[in-house]
Amino acid sequence: MVRALTRTMWTADEIAQLCYEHYRTRLPKQGKPDPNREWTLLAAVVKIQPAANQAHGITNKPAQVMKEVVSMGTGTKCIGQSKMRKSGDILNDSHAEVIARRSFQRYLLHQLHLAAALKEDSIFVPGTQRGLWKLRPDLSFVFFSSHTPCGDASIIPMLEFEDQPCCPVRRDWASKPSEASGDLEAPEDTERCEGLCSPVTKKMRLEPRTPDGVAQHQSFGHQESGPVTPDVSGSHVTAQEQAPVTRTAPGGVKVVDVYRTGAKCVPGEAGDSRQPGAAYHQVGLLRVKPGRGDRTCSLSCSDKLARWNVLGCQGALLMHLLEEPIYLSAVVIGRCPYSQEAMHRALTGRCWNVSALPKGFGVQEMKIQQSGLLFEQSRSAVQARRADGPGRLAPCGAAISWSAVPEQPLDVTANGFPQGTTKKAIRCLQARSRISKVELFRSFQKLLSSISEDEWPDSLRLRKLETYHEYKEAASAYQEAWSALRKQAFGSWIRNPPDYHQFK
Repeated sequence: MVRALTRTMWTADEIAQLCYEHYRTRLPKQGKPDPNREWTLLAAVVKIQPAANQAHGITNKPAQVMKEVVSMGTGTKCIGQSKMRKSGDILNDSHAEVIARRSFQRYLLHQLHLAAALKEDSIFVPGTQRGLWKLRPDLSFVFFSSHTPCGDASIIPMLEFEDQPCCPVRRDWASKPSEASGDLEAPEDTERCEGLCSPVTKKMRLEPRTPDGVAQHQSFGHQESGPVTPDVSGSHVTAQEQAPVTRTAPGGVKVVDVYRTGAKCVPGEAGDSRQPGAAYHQVGLLRVKPGRGDRTCSLSCSDKLARWNVLGCQGALLMHLLEEPIYLSAVVIGRCPYSQEAMHRALTGRCWNVSALPKGFGVQEMKIQQSGLLFEQSRSAVQARRADGPGRLAPCGAAISWSAVPEQPLDVTANGFPQGTTKKAIRCLQARSRISKVELFRSFQKLLSSISEDEWPDSLRLRKLETYHEYKEAASAYQEAWSALRKQAFGSWIRNPPDYHQFK
């Protein structure tokens, strides 16, 4: 099932401005970066619904929509595999996009509570089968990120008329893969290089601008406005998809280099050539997020967004109660290095030929647009304010989660636990993020307990389920779709062993 693009009734700048204002006014100072020394990434989910006149069929006025931020996340970090826990009480991945999506799941849980209690203000309406709900047809969701997602979408062609924004590739980088530029926790010599010739600030200065002041980016398509032993199978990426970035852009402009990502190819993928210039990276590959020393098992945000575009943002648990997945209708990126071609390739192109999915699932033809508005705490914005200020620019160590829920909407974490948690307190209930696996599972169980068992869907009534793993596996349509996606596109996806999902 592929959903056709619908006419946009909002602009990318409106989405970005709404999210930046929400960040400034609704998020606390706690967890935000030091404005002159630290930077962070921002992501959010925005609910779009027609204004009253459109909802009632009055169309003699210009189309208007109501826009509301329903989840938000900040963050730049993820933990190494040695710090992962089988109790489900730690956040493995605290990149902003992942925090925003998990915060969105909290919002969806709350909305299902409202629906089950027959409250009229829920985003859900009864489905056609017992115990199942579906999204109101007039609603949609837009995903916003202040920066291009890490991984494949960040491998951006660089044209010959631009100044060279990357430091020369040294021969010893081939034997020191952690020193690739673009690593969110890059070594000191790489950070020094980026300070001298920052690809972010230099690219934004060089790009020609359109009359409305939005940077005209090098879009090669149409701009539409204990240790873990990972389960890894062989790659299904074709030789064409593994090719380096094309050497010539439309119009014959030569591609001389690429912006580089610190995300490393997963085991089983072909790997990067690491040759100087445009051939440095192979595109279309699955990648894991970088870490200092201890390798992570967290797939890049490009890969996760591509997965959500096929399986939905709700995850396996909530699929028990939903007739259809909850998809994003659009992705909007803030002002930063950007390529429309790379975004389409990373988020939709790699999965475009996936077929034989269960009813309701499909590769979505979501809109991908960029705003010309810069996030005030982005790396380039802070770098510009600092000029030649003392000290090193560093990524903020904290992550903020916000959900549009009535009780305790905020959650501030560091190293995967609530900020300030001591080693002694780690096993306490208070030392759990509200968006950790175990807490989202607890919220799901609480939702089920509020519904009479004879109103449960068949997937929950036909057998007794206890562990998190059992509940996830029992969402048969979701698991069938996920299996098809892995077999046809993402065969090397790293999966945590089942014993990391045995908590109750």
